[in-house]
Amino acid sequence: KWFRLAAEQGDARAQYNLGNMYAAGKGVPQDYVQARQWLYVSAEQGDVDAQARLGILYFHGYDMPSNYVEAMKWSRLAADRGHRTAQLLVGLMHGEGLGLPQDYISAHMWLDLAAGDGGPSGAANYRDAIAKKMAPEDIAKAQKMAQEWKRK
Repeated sequence: KWFRLAAEQGDARAQYNLGNMYAAGKGVPQDYVQARQWLYVSAEQGDVDAQARLGILYFHGYDMPSNYVEAMKWSRLAADRGHRTAQLLVGLMHGEGLGLPQDYISAHMWLDLAAGDGGPSGAANYRDAIAKKMAPEDIAKAQKMAQEWKRK
């Protein structure tokens, strides 16, 4: 009730929370259309968690076909702001060529960022699996790109 009231008044965090509630079916019937709508308005206001969550919903589809272009759009916005889960998804999409051409260097860079302290489990394993497909000079380039991103 309170999240809905705040969300309807434009509170981005309440919109994010309401979107998550609809996605999980907690306190409301599970409804991915409603989830995407609330997450979208929150993400448009710049809520980084909403951007990351929206990327995940588009990646997996949930009651609609996966849309990798939209998944990359929203995940990249959050990844650029340091959201580790979004960085993981961006890295995976680069590594698999989902929604964009396959690019192991970019995949490694994003997965390296995601694998930092407190990053999502599996990020380092995915990065290491990508590294096995890369030349040493490409790994070095990816690591340099990750370091440059951190300095920004």
